[in-house]
Amino acid sequence: MDNYQIAENFSLLAKLMDIHGENSFKAKSYAAAAFNIEKLPMQLSDTPREKIVGIKGIGESTGKKIIELLDTGSLQSLQEIIAKTPAGVIEMLNIKGIGPKKISTIWKEMEIESIGELLYACQENRLKLYKGFGEKTQQNVAESIEFYLNNSGYYLYPQVEAVVPHITAYLEKIFGVDNVALTGAFRRQLEIIEELEYLVRNSNEAIKPRFQSANPPELLEDKPGTLLYKLHNGLKLRLYTGESDFEKRIFLRSGSEAFGEAFLEAFPGIDFRTIHGAGDEPIFRQAGINYIPPCAREMPYIIERAKKGPLPKLIEASDIKGIIHSHSNWSDGSNTLEEMAEAAQARGLEYLVISDHSKSAFYANGLTEERIKAQHQLVDELNARLKGFRIFKSIESDILYDGSLDYPDTVLASFDLVIASVHSILKMTEEKAMQRLIAAIENPYTTILGHMTGRLLLSRKGYPVNHKKIIDACAANMVVIELNAHPRRLDIDWREIDYALEKGVLISIDPDAHEIEGYNDNRYGVLAAQKALVAKEQNLSSMGLTDFEKFIRQRKTEKGIK
Repeated sequence: MDNYQIAENFSLLAKLMDIHGENSFKAKSYAAAAFNIEKLPMQLSDTPREKIVGIKGIGESTGKKIIELLDTGSLQSLQEIIAKTPAGVIEMLNIKGIGPKKISTIWKEMEIESIGELLYACQENRLKLYKGFGEKTQQNVAESIEFYLNNSGYYLYPQVEAVVPHITAYLEKIFGVDNVALTGAFRRQLEIIEELEYLVRNSNEAIKPRFQSANPPELLEDKPGTLLYKLHNGLKLRLYTGESDFEKRIFLRSGSEAFGEAFLEAFPGIDFRTIHGAGDEPIFRQAGINYIPPCAREMPYIIERAKKGPLPKLIEASDIKGIIHSHSNWSDGSNTLEEMAEAAQARGLEYLVISDHSKSAFYANGLTEERIKAQHQLVDELNARLKGFRIFKSIESDILYDGSLDYPDTVLASFDLVIASVHSILKMTEEKAMQRLIAAIENPYTTILGHMTGRLLLSRKGYPVNHKKIIDACAANMVVIELNAHPRRLDIDWREIDYALEKGVLISIDPDAHEIEGYNDNRYGVLAAQKALVAKEQNLSSMGLTDFEKFIRQRKTEKGIK
């Protein structure tokens, strides 16, 4: 173990002690020791053990720990403090702009335990509500996290989407439009992407020189039929190469491996040369089955479904008629309620469901009963001015630990609809999570179950739930299930939606917008819904204003809410 490694151990110990608020004198002495050890002209591993304690800048306590490190390869005190610190909290030490003191606040006061959660909190404007975190700090932290995550190897769909047009244009320019095809996870609209994949009708040796430049991407893999590059932004670019069977490979790479194998087995005589460009409808006509779009080419059973009849007409972004689940600056949003309503109307939408945080979400400036009355008065005033548009009174009510909502029935009855969501105490057994969620679903005031599992993609797995039992409960209680469209959530998972549709439960594609630009996230919810074969009739936010008003009235009547 060299001096640098020894110093790293002491530095980490000092930082973790600061995060935990332990003896500040000791923490400072270990930090000083780390600094001094790095500057030593000789290696401690080559120094006689009895002389280590006498080195300038190293006291007796530090010296004993150095010897422990050299003899055992670890520090017991460091291992103990690591064991009681969430891994995500330790990982935050890699983020520029936040030191141990701020990390302590993030963990202990904000109850955030991962980098992804922290980025989401920045996007929801929550950091600046705490002492020591201004708007500039929040912005710098968000930028540092995004830079850090861009080197993790996995990307959210919108991150990849931002570069696809540029890469496609470059490849088509140098190899020809007819010789390049976008395939893989991105074409199938998967929410997490490890590699951006293309087919290029050319050989490895012909392709590689075209990627040579003053600052070329890193070539990670060069094998027959494939090249793998790492771009400067960290994204991996996979090129499937070769000239034979180009059209067949386009088709097979446009679906999962399981789908491709099942299709070839079911239809061995297909002539794939009928593909022109990206249009592969002729393949399905040859097979004598209804068209399956790439987004649905995941599991083999979809082939049997396409044999029986046409798949539903999938929902499109243009089918969204209103914004459901949005936050204004009454809680943790960036824009005023008026600005959010006017922006929604300017986009051709027909209504806005304002659902600021409830009073238990103190970290998000949640609304007290008195503030609710004031907001409702403002909503009435705005609705009197807005023509052909309506703001609905709603709240994102916290589901408390016992499953109750955090307002009395008299307050809940004042809303047009209620979105019930879990925001605190996310570490639960499945039994506890189910008890909590079912109780909220059975509350007659719950209209929509918000982000069912609390997951954050690439950051937080979410609490364990039995999806079918929750869906059954929603069906029994006329509760809509949100498909939270924020690309870090996409919760409910599209893989679970099929059962909800089977049970007749409405999905609601909602942006969870904390600023006007957040409305754009609806598109990512639509892409996820398409993978689940959702039609616009099965989505609440596709209802026009008249139908939405009717839905709200009927539900209140059936639930006995006046």
